[in-house]
Amino acid sequence: MVVDNKATITYVQLLKEDLVIIRLVPKDGLVPDYQAGQFITLGLPNPNEGGKIVRRAYSIASHPENRKYIELVIRWVRKPLPGRLTTQLFNAKEGDEILWLKPVGKALSINEILPNGEKDNRRIICIGGGTGLAPFVSFAQQLHAIGDKREIIVLHGASYVDELSYKELLIDLENESKIKGKDQWNFKYRAAISRPQEWFNRSWSGQIGRVETFLRPKENEISPLEELVGDKITKENTMFYVCGWQGTIDGVMDFLKPKGFVTEHDKRSDGSFEVKYESYG
Repeated sequence: MVVDNKATITYVQLLKEDLVIIRLVPKDGLVPDYQAGQFITLGLPNPNEGGKIVRRAYSIASHPENRKYIELVIRWVRKPLPGRLTTQLFNAKEGDEILWLKPVGKALSINEILPNGEKDNRRIICIGGGTGLAPFVSFAQQLHAIGDKREIIVLHGASYVDELSYKELLIDLENESKIKGKDQWNFKYRAAISRPQEWFNRSWSGQIGRVETFLRPKENEISPLEELVGDKITKENTMFYVCGWQGTIDGVMDFLKPKGFVTEHDKRSDGSFEVKYESYG
């Protein structure tokens, strides 16, 4: 039997009509233990279904060192029918009560050890499509908090500039890397906008296209990602984490498979792999 916990919504930031950041604080005030990359299941009784509790899982954007709240970035599902839970979440106010189940999930846990037992020091590339950025916001804050020295790159893909939900936070983390030096904190953030021709995106001057185009080689056979890191991306020096629609996962693997990268789902007989992913549709 499922046993729901109760929490209070303490913060609501509407980024646009269908994108919101919310924070939850458990009723007992104790934020549960979790790992960066995990998700939490929320629930609310649906009045249109006789009070039946509708539950959905959402990746956690806050990080485990933060014991004050759980933060989530959520998109309102509007098509083909309004979401049974997200519609209620977008009507929620600060102070409202919500149900939750403890954080779980291993698909995007940060890899620490190689199959041979050595520490995994490969650079970390995080690729998030839409709200698939959330686990990597958690990654970045967690690795920063514990002083991890690995190179970390966060790539985010969105349709519109106002969907770059954590742009300021991630730019601040990159600026800190420039100030402190890569030997102390080695972090970069870049975004791609897939609809640059639309008026609302007229000010965008960065990468255009889907987020996986960061991996597409140019005429000089160097990809934008390789230009960013100043190095050739190989399965020996880089670990990828991907979250988003299945099309995003497939698009990333179209570029990585020819280079010999394999996913954790298809790991080699020695247990090695270079890609972890989680799809939400």
